[in-house]
Amino acid sequence: MTLEDLGPLKGDATAAAPQARVYEQKLDAKGRAYATGKRKDAVARVWVKQGPGKITVNGKDHVAYFARPVLQMILKQPLVTAKREGQYDIVCTVSGGGLSGQAGAVRHGISKALTRYEPELRGVLKKGGFLTRDARTVERKKYGKAKARKSFQFSKR
Repeated sequence: MTLEDLGPLKGDATAAAPQARVYEQKLDAKGRAYATGKRKDAVARVWVKQGPGKITVNGKDHVAYFARPVLQMILKQPLVTAKREGQYDIVCTVSGGGLSGQAGAVRHGISKALTRYEPELRGVLKKGGFLTRDARTVERKKYGKAKARKSFQFSKR
C-alpha cells in the first residue's frame, strides 16, 4: 500500500466534502403529500394538497372533532409557523389514544406532509420543533406496585 492509496482515509484535501442533503417534493398520483404522525398511542395519517384550507379529521371538520380551542390551536401550529393558513386542504384519519394525543399526532403528520409538499419549509418547521416525534408515552405498571411508581400503603405493624 502506498501513501496515495491512504489519501481519502486521511482526510486529504482532494477528497470531496460531504454534500448537504437535498429534500425533494414527494407527491402521489393525485398530487397529495402523505405523512404519518405519532404522539403517545395515537397515529395519524395525513394527506396535504392545494386548496382553500379545509381541515378534515376522520370525516368531520376539525372544529367539530377537536372541540377544545387548545387542540385546534395545536393542530394549526405548523401552518401558522410556515405562514400557509388557508392554502392547503388537509385530510386526516387518526386512531388510538385520547384527544390530546390525537391532536399532537395530527400536528406531527401535518408538519411532515408539509415538508414533503414544500421541502423549503423544512428549516422553519424543524426550528419550531414540529418534525420531532414526541417520544414520551405512559410508563408501564410494575408488579408489586399500585400504579407505575406508586407503592401500596406501608404499615410498620
